[in-house]
Amino acid sequence: MLDTSRDVAPVATDAPAEEPRGCLFALSQPPLMIFLGVIGCLLLMAAVHDLFVL
Repeated sequence: MLDTSRDVAPVATDAPAEEPRGCLFALSQPPLMIFLGVIGCLLLMAAVHDLFVL
């Protein structure tokens, strides 16, 4: 049978729910971006060296 009662479900208000932090939050951190930039520059320099230097 269809439940037509208008009882309100209890809501827990002890602590606000925090949103989970994902990958985009991690990539926005300056130390990580500096590290990835240095690694990228090293890879780019190695590739240029292999292609253009005898």
